[in-house]
Amino acid sequence: MGQYFINMLGPWGWAALACVPPAIVALYFLKLRRKPLEVPSTYLWRKSLEDLHVNSLWQRLRKSILLLLQLLLVALIMIAVLRPGWRGTTLTGERFIFLVDNSASMSAGDVRPTRLDEAKRRTEALIDQMGSGSRAMLVSFSDRAQVVQEFTDNRRLLRDRLRQIQPTQRTTDLKEALQLAAGLANADPRATGDEGDAADSMPADMYIFSDGKFPDVADFSLGNLTPIFVPLGEAAAENVAVTAFSTRPDEVDGTRWQAFAQVANYGPRDVTRTAELYAGDELLDAKQIDIAAGGATGLAFDLGQMQRGALRVVLQEKDSLALDDTAYAAVNPPRLARVLLVSPGNEALRLGLLTSQAREHAQVEFAKPAHLASEAYKQQAASGVYDLVVYDQCRPEAMPEANTLFIGRLPPMLEWQTNAEDGMPPTISGPQVIDTNRAHPILQLVELDDILVAESLSLSPPTGGTVLIDGDRGKLMAIAPRGGYEDAVLGFEIVSTAEDGQRFNTNWPIGRLSFPTFLLNVIEYLGRPSGGTSLQSVRPGEPVTLSADGPAAELTVRSPEGDSQRLVRSQQGTYHFHGTEVAGIYQISQEGGQQRHFAVNLFDETESNIRPRPEEAIQIGYVTVDGRTGWEPARRELWKYVLLGALFVLLVEWYIYNRRVFI
Repeated sequence: MGQYFINMLGPWGWAALACVPPAIVALYFLKLRRKPLEVPSTYLWRKSLEDLHVNSLWQRLRKSILLLLQLLLVALIMIAVLRPGWRGTTLTGERFIFLVDNSASMSAGDVRPTRLDEAKRRTEALIDQMGSGSRAMLVSFSDRAQVVQEFTDNRRLLRDRLRQIQPTQRTTDLKEALQLAAGLANADPRATGDEGDAADSMPADMYIFSDGKFPDVADFSLGNLTPIFVPLGEAAAENVAVTAFSTRPDEVDGTRWQAFAQVANYGPRDVTRTAELYAGDELLDAKQIDIAAGGATGLAFDLGQMQRGALRVVLQEKDSLALDDTAYAAVNPPRLARVLLVSPGNEALRLGLLTSQAREHAQVEFAKPAHLASEAYKQQAASGVYDLVVYDQCRPEAMPEANTLFIGRLPPMLEWQTNAEDGMPPTISGPQVIDTNRAHPILQLVELDDILVAESLSLSPPTGGTVLIDGDRGKLMAIAPRGGYEDAVLGFEIVSTAEDGQRFNTNWPIGRLSFPTFLLNVIEYLGRPSGGTSLQSVRPGEPVTLSADGPAAELTVRSPEGDSQRLVRSQQGTYHFHGTEVAGIYQISQEGGQQRHFAVNLFDETESNIRPRPEEAIQIGYVTVDGRTGWEPARRELWKYVLLGALFVLLVEWYIYNRRVFI
């Protein structure tokens, strides 16, 4: 009822006003007291006896229009004091678009109960103002936009769909919402069939309800849209957030683990917070930190010899935005890359793949070239058993479902054989290395200035490939993508095998540390092992690419809310998960494999810094849209009309009384 009446009196005022109607009614119960008169005859005795009955105080209430008019007058005055009316006036225009921001920062409670609830309240007030025949559309947006309700003149339907908008934990991007609104606004939604293609554009008023936590939108034409920005949020809003949280092995003792967190203060004053570290529901550590206004403080926790676990750091003191008061990280069991070396016999290559550092990252299997024709290999290669296959002086009939390294041979793909005859490119003798791509992970810390090569293939990588080693007479090493995999080719052999035995084709593996470093880089980059650190934390709504321990047809991901989703293995041997809507720890499980976890965190400075735009304006293309701070729908008042009605009743009563009109 608060939207229809506004109380103008206190308790005592209403008590006094409530006494008026009973007093008026009581006056009509009173009887006139007559004076006694002496008469000369008994003729008037009967009349005098009747008058004796009216000398008592009360009489029976008679019908009186004056009483009804007086009570009606008091009732109208009471209604006028309640200030009747409703919010809003009729909006002028035919079409309206309401963009409602439901990103993470709109869950802030500086505006009660939340900014999103306030945005929905104001939107509903505008819907109530729509005139007959007006049409409106609802769009919710965060980092993506969604049409909640297409154009309709059904205000009840608009209100119902508006209430269905739920908060998200995503970041904010206005551009997609503008593109969606412009695409639907610049054509007549009532046109159908062939007329729809040639429908004239129609103007629309576009209301943007948001706290403005998004970048300005450049290179955008509003067309027929008239934007109205309604900023939400208190200018003095404060928030303290966990902006980073990760784990890694101790640099001195690799068997021990550490957790690192960063806490930022987005408020105007210094604060003190207590950060607690949990493993599951067990409290591991707690620290009290002082954070300067606008600053950030780092935290370090010693986890000991932890092999696996789901961690969270929590700020105990609550503030306006609870989403970023907790951050998550995970420690997973080490996962070794599965590597297959197919070679006729290369001791230097075998020893390079069996160094202590290489064995910490990979489990290496060895096979002869004849193994490539076996059914066991074909099934393993097709099912993605291996992460990396190294082909030395040989090549398979078909490419495996894995990353590859070819040594002295080309992949069996036409893309690599553009300058080859019979599958073999030109051979160059005594090439010299003139340049290496040291920025690529495979050649980091690899020095090749003093190596000698007897013979090498001159490579011609396919489109999209990258040259890693360039010689004076041709390209000696390159890498190129293949769907979700990568294929690296080293043009020269390490050891050449012939009928009369083996001979070194290069002096690279002889006394040079760059050779085992090169092989370790190949394992780390193409094998992609996991050393037990947490999977990279992603933001809510971002997709995640997962891998399995060995060939698995499916993975199961369990969300923090308890929902499970099965993921099917893609052709690239990976699994794609798109259900990261809620911050927390997600559990990965597979049949016959160890359970692993990954974390989803907000970790966005724009969303955590919840103070609205200081300039209270947004830029859309070349148009500056000023914010309507404190904007409220207009209220249509009725108390003046009620008072006019009360005045009319008073005049009627006066006329009846003076004219002695009795009904």
